[in-house]
This record gives sequence, structure tokens and C-alpha cells, in this order.
Amino acid sequence: MKAAFFLGPEKMEIREVEVPQVEEGEVLLRVAACAICGTDVRIFHHGHSHVQPPQTTGHEIAGEIVEVGKGVEGYKVGDKVVVITVISCGRCRYCRRGLQNLCPEQKYIGYDYPGGFAEFLKIPREGVERGNLLVLPPDADLLEASLVEPLSCVVNGQSYLNIGFGENVLVIGAGPIGCMHVELARNRGAGKIFLADISQERLKLAQVVEADEYINSQEENLTQRILELTDNLGADVIIVAASSGSAQEEALEMVAPQGRISFFGGLPRENPTIKFDSNVVHYKEVGVFGVFASHASQYEEAAKLIYSGRVRAKRLITHVLSLEEVVKGIDLVRQGIALKAVVSMENN
Repeated sequence: MKAAFFLGPEKMEIREVEVPQVEEGEVLLRVAACAICGTDVRIFHHGHSHVQPPQTTGHEIAGEIVEVGKGVEGYKVGDKVVVITVISCGRCRYCRRGLQNLCPEQKYIGYDYPGGFAEFLKIPREGVERGNLLVLPPDADLLEASLVEPLSCVVNGQSYLNIGFGENVLVIGAGPIGCMHVELARNRGAGKIFLADISQERLKLAQVVEADEYINSQEENLTQRILELTDNLGADVIIVAASSGSAQEEALEMVAPQGRISFFGGLPRENPTIKFDSNVVHYKEVGVFGVFASHASQYEEAAKLIYSGRVRAKRLITHVLSLEEVVKGIDLVRQGIALKAVVSMENN
């Protein structure tokens, strides 16, 4: 089979290797599609503490089971599946509450274990035992299903926000995650949804999600515009889907009383602090939430949203590439040319 191997910062190589041998308790997938996310971009350019080269990366994976090892129950050859990235310990207080994404001993497919930028992928025994494969309906579109993982993170982010009927929502960051937040907020009953970004090209690509207002915050004052659009009250919900400390600070300036803010995007490790006006939180009774990854039940909700068409994930996919073009796809995502780029094994 062919697989892309990360060899160190800005080094990737397509290699011919043996298809993994399935042992007791393991499952082998034929990868159909693996989407590229911002983390894949950061790994390619800077490496990652969980990725020891040479390693096959890629964690937004959809495929089909082609072999099951001895003793495996609940899965069969021919099942279409999405891979759940986090393999947790299964024992800690967070795992017992179903919060596998907060497990202190978690490991990741596409980081600690080989990932989806390959024609075949073996799911290790611990992943099979802990339910890291979500079975899809037989007619599921696997290209579209590669977006279940990022949508599950969006589901997790909005689980804290309790978006109410008719509430105004501002999403900062018009990448694929921001676009998914727009789609999901509409499903939750939001009133007006505003989408802001500093890139006009991003905003142009994001027209597919039909936000009520697109704001280029490089060209106009975002806080002033949001106040104009909300009768000077501010947005009820603000989601900062960008790795920007200044955007997080600005969110505190334009949130409505009893509003909720999600710091969805993490900040660079070398500059993680912001100026935080805690009086805004105190006097306006504002909630500020963080979010990291997602857990199994949120993958299931995301899969249902995509399969039912309530979140139209496929129109977010602007580029479909072959495995040999994975570095090109990473670059398209880095430059903001692609909204969502997906490596499809059908293109090999």
C-alpha cells in the first residue's frame, strides 16, 4: 500500500509499505477519505510532541472495514466507519463520565498511532475495545463523512453555549470550523448569525453557509459593527474560531449581558495570555468557555447531522486531492485557498 510519512518539519514522503497485519482484537480499514485540518498543517511545519517521525499523520478519517481480527465483536467486514481520534484509558474519572477528550492518559490516532494519510489503516486493539469506530449507515457518503471529526468538535463547543431561539450569534474565523459553527448555530435556533474574518478570500469561500452578515474586520471596526447590528446590546453568543488573542479580547467588548463566549481556537504556546477584563464577566453575568476536541457521543451527533443533511458538510469541501498531493493540500489549507481539503484514496 501507499502511505505518507511525516519525517520531520516540512518533510513528507510517500512510501510503498506492506499492508498492516491484523492480530487478535484489531480491525483493518481501507481508508476512503482523510480531511486535512489546521493541526495537520502545524504538524507538517513544526512537528508535535505526540508525533515521532517517521509517522503517518491524518486524523479526520472515514473508511470501510476490510478485515476483523479474532475476538472482535460489533464490527464486520463491509461496515462504513468514522474513526474516533482519541484513545483514552477507559478508567479515569473523565472516561467514566464519557469525557474521553479530557483523559490525562489519552493517545491519538494520527499522532501516537498511524493515521489516515494511507490506503489502509489498522485500528489497535485498545481502540477497538474502547469504541473508536463509529459505524455509519450503508449508504453514507465517505468523502463527506471525513468531516464528522471536526463537526464533533463544533458540537462539543456549542454544548456549553445553550444557543436560544432567536439569539444573535457572532462567529470569528471563517475557516471550515467557523462555517460549521454557523451551520450548527442555525440548527440550534439562532436568530441572526454574523461571520467575521480578516481575509476577504475566506469570507468569499464562506458564502456557502449563508450567514446573515459577513464582516471583514480588517476593513471595518468589528465591535462597532456588531453593536450597530444588535441595537447596541452586543452578540448573545460569540465563538472565537481563530487562534487570535486579540479576537478573544475583543469578544469581551461586544458580548451582550448574560452572553456566552467560546474560546474555540487555542493560542500559540509562546504567547498564550490575553488581557482579560473580568469586570465584563462580573457585571454583565457573562460565561466564558474553553473547548478541546470531542468525545464519542458527539461524533455520533455529528454523523447524524451530516447524514440527515442538517449540516451540509459536502459544500465545505473545496479541494479533493490524491495521496500524492497531501503536501499540496496542506499548503492550500495554510494559505487559506482551500476551505476544506480532503485526501481521497479514490483519487490515487
